[in-house]
Amino acid sequence: MTPQRFFPLLILVLATTLVPRPAAAHDASAWGGLFRTRDAGATWLQVNPGSFVSGALALAVSPIDQHHLLLGTDIGLSRSRNGGRDWVAEAPDVFAGPAFAATFDVDGRRALVASGAALFGSDGDGWRRLRSPSGAMPPRALATGAVRGRVYLAGRTGLYRSDDWGESWVAIGSGLKAPYASVVMTPRERADDVYAVAGGRAWASSDAGLRWELRSEGLPASSLDALALDPSNANRLWSVVADQVYRSDDQGRRWRLIGQPVPERPVVAHALMVVDHAILIATDRGVFRSTDDGAHWTLGSDTLPAHLDAGMLARDPVDAPTVYAGFAVRSHEALAQVALQNRSTLDAITPFQLAGGAGVLALALVGAVVGVRRFVRTHGATRPVVPR
Repeated sequence: MTPQRFFPLLILVLATTLVPRPAAAHDASAWGGLFRTRDAGATWLQVNPGSFVSGALALAVSPIDQHHLLLGTDIGLSRSRNGGRDWVAEAPDVFAGPAFAATFDVDGRRALVASGAALFGSDGDGWRRLRSPSGAMPPRALATGAVRGRVYLAGRTGLYRSDDWGESWVAIGSGLKAPYASVVMTPRERADDVYAVAGGRAWASSDAGLRWELRSEGLPASSLDALALDPSNANRLWSVVADQVYRSDDQGRRWRLIGQPVPERPVVAHALMVVDHAILIATDRGVFRSTDDGAHWTLGSDTLPAHLDAGMLARDPVDAPTVYAGFAVRSHEALAQVALQNRSTLDAITPFQLAGGAGVLALALVGAVVGVRRFVRTHGATRPVVPR
């Protein structure tokens, strides 16, 4: 094909590509994001940042100001000081990728946020990188202790505690008989009590993680997915095992079955929360809710994403019926695996390989230039014939 015949075809392709198409309206069933309920899950409102967010991974609510929120997403960190009505991108030069975990100190003045490769702390005046335990990033969870400055880190490997707000860390997971903990919780009533899920089992410590006790009597042998504290009873715990809810009234020493299994089995439960008389379970298929001790279950509401991974539930520390749920197109674990692979790839590249790659790219560019010149000489535009 001569260049004269090629140009009209090129113009047609470009015109077809650039024709405006009607923009599809946002469908809550298709995209992730952050949602809030003020009535224990009966109704939900989307409170996403203005930028496009396909994954809400972690939320921290200030214990002294319920309107102060830090939201970790698949594209960075956002902050709101009016309960989610307005958001600003927080330190985009620092948090350029997923923010996997976030928490406030008990005084609400300091915050910790973990990205895929590093841990950052803020006292309200910028962010600075903190030293994290080897192999802990990206973490599975951050949990504030009941003592000021105390925080627990459920790392990619290991479980750790800091008593100086992330300046130094102590490994406390040796007694768990598992390579890592996926959940860590601390009750406000007892400063040194901490609960964890490790190896698919529930564990408890009364000395800030120095010694651990297995708490599994009455639970099936299947892996425990989620664990939750009951805000109305300091001794009561809830858990999800094999699509069913269990309850303990003695800090996990004995468990009993509650209600019926959630529908659409099997599901993967990521988080569990009890609000008033409602049980909420965040799963890989959405948020399930029961108001009759698990006898009947409903899946979300019309305003929640349907059959999308709900990986996070966060409670408002001031207003108990207010709960936040985070949904993601790609789950927390999937994004963490990507972060790990990217770090492994970068770590494996040597300076010699970088120099070699640059050389190959330079040769490719030279080849492209030579090829274009040959094409022009061979298929150059035909000179117009001037009539005599």
